This record gives sequence, structure tokens and C-alpha cells, in this order.
Amino acid sequence: MLYNCMLRGVERTNPYEELIKVFLPPEAYRLIPEPDGGSGVSAVSGAFGKTSADAEQENLRVFTFTGDKDLLKRQLYEDLSAYSGKRPKWGILTGIRPVKLAGELLKQHGSLEQVRQTLKDQYLLHPQKADLVCEILQYQRETVGLPGENSLSLYIGIPFCPTRCLYCSFPSNQKPQAEVERYLEILLVELAAAAEGVKRDGYKLESIYIGGGTPTTLNEVQLERLLNQLAEQMPMDGVREFTVEAGRPDTITEDKLRIMREHGVTRISINPQSMKQETLERIGRAHTVADVRRAFSMAEHQQMDLVNADLIAGLPEERFEDFQTSLQEILELGADNITLHTLAVKRASRLKDLDEGFHYKNETLREQMLEYALKTLKAQGYQPYYLYRQKHTSGNTENIGFCRGDTPSIYNIRIMEEAQSILALGAGAISKIYFPAENRLERVPNVTNYEIYIERIDEMIERKNKGFWR
Repeated sequence: MLYNCMLRGVERTNPYEELIKVFLPPEAYRLIPEPDGGSGVSAVSGAFGKTSADAEQENLRVFTFTGDKDLLKRQLYEDLSAYSGKRPKWGILTGIRPVKLAGELLKQHGSLEQVRQTLKDQYLLHPQKADLVCEILQYQRETVGLPGENSLSLYIGIPFCPTRCLYCSFPSNQKPQAEVERYLEILLVELAAAAEGVKRDGYKLESIYIGGGTPTTLNEVQLERLLNQLAEQMPMDGVREFTVEAGRPDTITEDKLRIMREHGVTRISINPQSMKQETLERIGRAHTVADVRRAFSMAEHQQMDLVNADLIAGLPEERFEDFQTSLQEILELGADNITLHTLAVKRASRLKDLDEGFHYKNETLREQMLEYALKTLKAQGYQPYYLYRQKHTSGNTENIGFCRGDTPSIYNIRIMEEAQSILALGAGAISKIYFPAENRLERVPNVTNYEIYIERIDEMIERKNKGFWR
């Protein structure tokens, strides 16, 4: 039997439909349009819990918007919970930034205890999730603090990978070195223009993050060119953190690590995703488990300051024991930061084409994996330091970054709290300029296709001239 639902007086149904999707797959519910086609706040009686005779015949639930979005969401949540037998621990939250919300609530209420209570009462978070959000917010404020005035994070995108993963929705082209070289030439043009803007507007770089794709698809000569120009043209004195994603272990060499260390890179990512060989092959990664171990050994030999490792809970056909083994091995390899992702079925991924409803399967298993990881990592001295959520995540769970020795990633925290401008260069990169007086961001995107980016580089620079620089 379909869950039939009418939202009266609602102009945009999408936020409410996202909540319904937490409980039910698209084929299990139906949104019924209002009979009069009206919009805006409705004065119609028969709100939550009451239906007309016609509605009862269709098993129709009718909810009326009275001006309070959260109230309507709570009504939906309670009805869906009774209907499905599920009570998702993130309550009515469907956005990706719970810690940012907690920071805004802290401004209003002044105490973390009040924030915790509001998350439970108003947003229906399970006490475990409310506690986790408040713990992370408090740790961020104590270790990293709020962004300084006129501070800036810099992102540089390298949209190439050796292979495309099953779950990936990022720009990750598989191209020969000649194409990578062609892209790099143009990226350096944008970098030079951006460096002029940073100096002219008096920005102070706080963090640098080179991501992708896989930045270490650049060969040694290309990587050194990029880092040399960065050092020569950007004001680097106040940089607190410099990250390069070396995500694919099969793209890492001793020379690339040496070049990074010599150019002041303080943090790299080696991202196995799983330490089960069959899983790596299933999800389309070309590296082996042995490559992961070798990459960690090279990082230790090159005395890299800090290594992050990404793992994914809920990969296809993985059992709890597989995830447990992967986590234990990453701990033994000595990762300083560990980021635990829950597999999300992204719109642009191959996984969505293969199994659109994957995230509704084995929901309890995903929760068990993350609960085990949280308990294990805390026992090993790791602190959860940032958290974000994604749509269509297996088990409606979350992604959490852990650090030991007070080494949280500043860039990861800044990108989630959205209280600092982010200057983003390269194909698919989205710059965000922050207006503190209004507490809002404006986006200045580059085109995603790297070939179009190359052709239209003058336009990309002009977009920032008009939309980013003061």
C-alpha cells in the first residue's frame, strides 16, 4: 500500500519530500497535489491527523502548513515513523551540515546544553547524535577556533583519476598525460590571476587544499611546477595547513612525496576505502591492498607530517567483519586522521544506474559499522572533529573525520561551517565568497568539463573578477 500524502499550503515540497525519502523509497509513496492547486499558507481545516471522507478512501494523510516548517516536518516524521516502524536518528534534519546548525544555535542560546536540548526537542535527533554534534562543535572551537578576519582557504582541483569508482560523482577523467599537461598549463594561468587578486584584496591564506580527482595523477615534473608557482605567487606566510590528496595509492611515488614535503605540504590523504581486495576490484579501484601498505611506508620514509586515510562503510557485498578488518589495518598502519564515509548513491555515479535503491538496503548494518568505528577510534585516542551528511546515504547515517593528537583538518572544518571565503581553482571548482555581516555565501563556479574549462579560461577568470574579488 502506498503512503499517500498531501501537503496543504506548501509552495516548495522538496524539503519535505527529502524527509519522506529517509523513510521510504520513491516507489513506496505518492505526493498528492492540492485539489484547488493553491499555494501559500492554507487556512483549510483537517490538518495533521484529520482527513476528509474522500481522503480516507485513498488512505491519504493530509498535513497543513501553518507557517512553521519544522512543526510540519515533525508531524511528518511522527506519522512516517508510525507507518514504517523506523525512527531515524537524525530526526527531521536532511541538510548536510548539522554542526553548522549547532553553531548557529549556540549563538542564539549561549550554552551547549541548550543546543543539545534543542536538537533533541525541535529537530528530533536521537540523544547520541545530539551529543556527537555538540562534542564536535566544542572541539572545533577549542582547537581551530573561528576564521580570522579576511582569512581565506584555497582549493585547487585536479580532475583526473586512474579509474572511475562505482560510487563517484566528482570530475574524474581518465586521460593520457598529454591531456593532463594541457590542463595544467591553463590551471597555472588561473592560479597566476588568482594570486594577484589575493594580494590586491589583502586576503590571508589560512589553508590550501589540492584535491580532485586525484592530484597525484600529476607526474613529478608537473607536481613540482604547480607547487613552485604556488609558492612563488601566493602569499604563504600565514598558512596553517597545506593538504594534497594522494588518494590513489598506485599514483604515489617517493619522489612525489619528497616534492610535497620540500614545498611545505603538511597533510596528505591515502584513501584505501577498503582493505579487502575483492571489494577494491568490485568498486573499480585499480590499486591493491599491497599498494596501500607500500604508500604508508613511503610516507613514513619521507617523514610526511600527517596522513589521513578514508574508509567507506556500506560498500557493495561487504560484511561487518570486512569493515572491521579494514579499520583495524588502517589503525595498525598509523593513520593520523581517519575519515569514515558512509556510501551514498550519488546522482552522477554508476552505482545509481546499477541499483538506485541501494541505500535502503542493510540500513542496520551501516549503523552498526559506524557505531563500532566510533567506539573503536575513541578507545584508540582519536577524536571526532568534523561531520557532514549526504542525501541517499546508506542507513541515513553520516561521514565523520577523526584525528589524534589534536590534528584536525582546518580546511574540512571551514568548508562545512561556511563562515570563510573559499577561493577554488580548476575545472569543477566552486568559489564561495562569504559576507560576514549577512552570514551568507555567494557561489562563483567554474565549468565542470575540463576541456571547456581550457577553452573558456578567460571567462573563468572574469567570473571571479566580477563575483569574487572586491
